[in-house]
Amino acid sequence: MKRREFITATAALLVSPRRLQAQGTPRRIGYLGRFADDELGRNSIRDAWLSGLREKGWIEGKNLIVEYRFAPDRLLAAADLIALRPDVLIAPGPQPAVALKSATATIPIVFVAVPDPVRLGLVQSLSHPGGNITGFTTEVPGKLIAKRIEILRELIPGASKIAFLVNPRNPLHRRLIAEGLPRIARNVGVAPLMVEATTAEELDIAFASAAAQRADAMVVIGDILTVSQAPRVIALAAEHHLPAIHFFRQFANGALIVYGPDLADLYRRAGGYVDKILKGAKPADLPVEQPTRFELVINLNTAKALGLTVPPSLLSRADEVIE
Repeated sequence: MKRREFITATAALLVSPRRLQAQGTPRRIGYLGRFADDELGRNSIRDAWLSGLREKGWIEGKNLIVEYRFAPDRLLAAADLIALRPDVLIAPGPQPAVALKSATATIPIVFVAVPDPVRLGLVQSLSHPGGNITGFTTEVPGKLIAKRIEILRELIPGASKIAFLVNPRNPLHRRLIAEGLPRIARNVGVAPLMVEATTAEELDIAFASAAAQRADAMVVIGDILTVSQAPRVIALAAEHHLPAIHFFRQFANGALIVYGPDLADLYRRAGGYVDKILKGAKPADLPVEQPTRFELVINLNTAKALGLTVPPSLLSRADEVIE
């Protein structure tokens, strides 16, 4: 090889990924899932996700290619993404996270809005994830459910029997039924009433059961069933005249109260982890982060329909009041 050719070839090998990025070579990430519009047809989650990337200098369509995949068979969709050899994979929710982790042990994965990733077997611990996956959980162990009960009792001071809508097919719900909920309810001084649903049709039975047992209120535990059937859940609570508190903001259009993590904030923060990984960080060295911002949304129309007066102390703390 001639000396000039040798120097040229060596220089090409030494060009850094950051230099290539500056020269216009885009990085590629894969996203397994879809964004759900809110009640007004907006997509605040997608906007927050892209905003978090832009804050770090990553612009979709310019220096970043985002491959979106969604299919009923998540394993097939995951395999399709992995075949593209992306630099990072994004898992919005527990099911995509489990599918991606089972499909690759090498490509970095960032999950978002996953409750109890340790119990799901995604990470070794929150502080030391290990492996090729890390991300953002929706849980603050032992606090969020207790806070929801507290909010309900502030709205309905005499409430002593609280129904919990759970899905026994959800492994995290099974743990809550066996361990968490009885202990939390005992600590806050209420009698827990478990009502179960694994299908849309069983939601009707669960609400009817709660009403027949004279539940004062209900905590709807977050689950893919209740999220996908949000309009039905809201309608059933109204039909049975049952005050209910929900986890996700998409329930705010009709539901009495929503209290939970600010999901848009979690998705925005995920952009920071994508940035770190694209710049060389390993998921094993990035601790799983918990929510730091929470939303309280109160629907006064629903409160009026239920014959409830929302106390000023609760209204003053609300992030949004729907009238």
